Amino acid sequence: MASSPSPDRVDAVRAFNRFYTPLIGLLSDRFLGTRYSLTEGRVIFELAQRDETEVVELRRALDLDPGYLSRILGRFEDAGIATRGRSEDDRRRQVVGLTRRGRSAFRDLDRRSGREVGQLLRRLDDSSQEDVVRAMRSIRGAFDQRRDGGPARLRAPRPGDLGWILERHGVLYAREHGWNDRAEALMARVVADFAESHDPDRERAWIAEVEGDRAGAVLCVAKSRRVAQLRLLLVEPRYRHRGVGTRLVDKCIRFARAAGYRELVLWTNDVLTDARRIYERAGFELVDEERHATFGRPLTGQHWRLLL
Repeated sequence: MASSPSPDRVDAVRAFNRFYTPLIGLLSDRFLGTRYSLTEGRVIFELAQRDETEVVELRRALDLDPGYLSRILGRFEDAGIATRGRSEDDRRRQVVGLTRRGRSAFRDLDRRSGREVGQLLRRLDDSSQEDVVRAMRSIRGAFDQRRDGGPARLRAPRPGDLGWILERHGVLYAREHGWNDRAEALMARVVADFAESHDPDRERAWIAEVEGDRAGAVLCVAKSRRVAQLRLLLVEPRYRHRGVGTRLVDKCIRFARAAGYRELVLWTNDVLTDARRIYERAGFELVDEERHATFGRPLTGQHWRLLL
């Protein structure tokens, strides 16, 4: 749900913009050392993605003023890098495409851009490069509501992932439900026990990724020889209602069956409605409930069970 940003957050974004625009050369009147402006270079990139593009769709994609875009396309025609005409499907619609010279201009821009970004990233070590790319994916995913990012990929945890599971649980439960530090302490014990002594044949964790961005996680641990426990299911808010949680739970169920468990159990709370719906759809049954205030608020804890 959208909310009004604090002045500190607005200032932080503005400060980042002031830092980043000169870093990648956006203040120059000539893009990547060519005769084109940044906007013109962006138009060339869009045109290079297909043989023909409807002018109205190009304008919408780049959110450009119609008159401004028309002047750019006029300059491209005069320079022999683009042609305009009427759509064969609908003569009322104008289409534009790059000429051979225009595609040569695109290849030059593409090479220059790749070289410049490569030089920028080479300033950083491998770990810092990965941090930057992950942060950019996160920003893109947060703002681009038109992109679904494709299906989630499930993988084993890498160094730092278990700490991320704990950090994100702590942040999200405090922000969304007002839970206190005792909730984070409980989750820290779960993560620490798994990291220290889990049996990889009978206990696993999975990270869900969407285009390299961590989207969710779950753990399957042994409660007894015959009973496994699903723990710490997490789905980042921007990836909810896209099947990520269902895939994580299904993976946990399949693993528990293959490992020879007879039951899979879990403990959750009534306020976690999205998670409870996933459990119900997967076939879990509610066993019992109890009232508690362990995390600083009145809650109803719930035990669920799935016979394997």
